Amino acid sequence: MIKLQVIGNLGKDALVNNVNGKNVINFTVAHTERFKDAQGNQKDRTTWVDCAYWTDRTAIAPYLKKGTQVYVEGTPDVRTYTTQDGRNGASLTLRIVNVQLLGSKPNEGGSNTYQSAPPAYAQTTAAPAAGELTEPLDDLPF
Repeated sequence: MIKLQVIGNLGKDALVNNVNGKNVINFTVAHTERFKDAQGNQKDRTTWVDCAYWTDRTAIAPYLKKGTQVYVEGTPDVRTYTTQDGRNGASLTLRIVNVQLLGSKPNEGGSNTYQSAPPAYAQTTAAPAAGELTEPLDDLPF
């Protein structure tokens, strides 16, 4: 078995499709590697990975937006093709087994994390005042 792991940013919003009665979430992940060429010039090389996540759990799809950083793992499938101008090309498709959200593109505030509301069941309670302690002070655990 070959397993591929990718960390990168989504190139566009994910699409949920239905193929023969099964749900698939399609998206692309880009990973950019920075390196120096033989002359010492800084270069960027971006690898695009087409992803297909066959799942009934499509609730993650609204969070898979352009620019979101994700971790995906799955089994690779390389497809070769000939372009209209006669050149050979190749694409890498990943059949996703696991996807995890790592962050989102920076917003106006510069933050690179998801904002989440506190759980509805969480309530803040004030700590008891020193005079309200009912436990004996000599029963310290150390």
